[in-house]
Amino acid sequence: MSRCFLRPYKLFRTFVSRYSSRPESAQASSLMDIGTRRIFSEEHDIFRATVRKFVKEHIVPKHDRWELQGQIDRETWLQAGQDGLLGIAIPESDGGHGGDILSAAIVVEELCYANCSGPGFSLHSDIVMPYISHYGTPEQKKIFIPRMTKGEVIGAIAMTEPAAGSDLQGIRTTAKRDGNDWILNGSKVFITNGYMADVVIVVAVTNPDAKSRAHGISLFLVEEGMAGFSKGRKLHKMGFKAQDTAELFFEDVRVPNSHLLGKENHGFYMLMRELPQERLIIALLSQALGEFVFEETRSYVKSRKAFGQTLAGLQTVQHKLAEMKTNLCVSRAFVDQCLDLLNQGRLDTEMASMAKYWASDVANQVAYDGVQLHGGWGYMWEYPVCKSFVDARLQTIYGGTNEIMKELIARSILSV
Repeated sequence: MSRCFLRPYKLFRTFVSRYSSRPESAQASSLMDIGTRRIFSEEHDIFRATVRKFVKEHIVPKHDRWELQGQIDRETWLQAGQDGLLGIAIPESDGGHGGDILSAAIVVEELCYANCSGPGFSLHSDIVMPYISHYGTPEQKKIFIPRMTKGEVIGAIAMTEPAAGSDLQGIRTTAKRDGNDWILNGSKVFITNGYMADVVIVVAVTNPDAKSRAHGISLFLVEEGMAGFSKGRKLHKMGFKAQDTAELFFEDVRVPNSHLLGKENHGFYMLMRELPQERLIIALLSQALGEFVFEETRSYVKSRKAFGQTLAGLQTVQHKLAEMKTNLCVSRAFVDQCLDLLNQGRLDTEMASMAKYWASDVANQVAYDGVQLHGGWGYMWEYPVCKSFVDARLQTIYGGTNEIMKELIARSILSV
């Protein structure tokens, strides 16, 4: 593992807000006092402390401003690269840090525990970069991965279109051969990191006459500055306000054949192989978000007074907290099991779909209950649970809707 994971540091005595006083501050392996998470080692705990320090210093103080501007600062990407938080699980031989997916998961969790959904680090490192690492040519890896690890190049992946979301076989963006180049035409929407992206993996139809669309899709590395490639407005979303999300347009973009990622017409199969990891990342986000809301809500009801006592003294509130914690603990056990499987290279589509569907549903229910227990204050944007509530709503939609997750699970059960 890269040396960046071994850099110890002295924990600050005081952190901002309640972020630093969460139960796992004393022992990073323990979350929400539900016991030790045995998938993590002491080395992971040291790395978690490093990530927490980074988030406290470089993310939390700026996040409110980023929400207003609809994107984070490019300087923060460079700082994340300098501190070893990008390309964590990418092999050192490809230009990454050579860590494991458990270390990458820590970055996801710590951003959620700080209620900071702006940085698209995980999509960049754990979703986009693996495509290049797994399917890229030696030249493609050399060009992109080291700079992506440093934060000099920001990555995105463009699957979704105005008329094609979860149904990847319904995409209309096309790439037609022209000598040694491809001519790319079409549009994409809801692309995370899209506005700031320097390189985008674009999904396009390359064989419209294939017996099925799955046999005629390819992936391309499209770079900022290519003629005909343009970015639309930053989309104004209900949540994830600090994370840039954009429309992308391709009008006769000439893409050299050297930018074809993987084999021609094999794009659909590459997507299917990589989507389980993406969906587990969403499950991790959902789980950590739910745990954050629970901690905020527990703290609030213990201090908020009504009817001559704190809300925590009311049996209705006590029972609701019991439900929230039970659901989160059950979800945590399954998500960690899936994370362990992913780390072993054994996570399949069914397990990832169950984790994504279950954890995101739990997070939404916990966020709903958290707002409800905060009363009117929970509806105010300055209260953390309000932000978490709108952020949670996305988890059941992107990466394949939860309805699609149930379809995938059912197909596996029935072998259809």
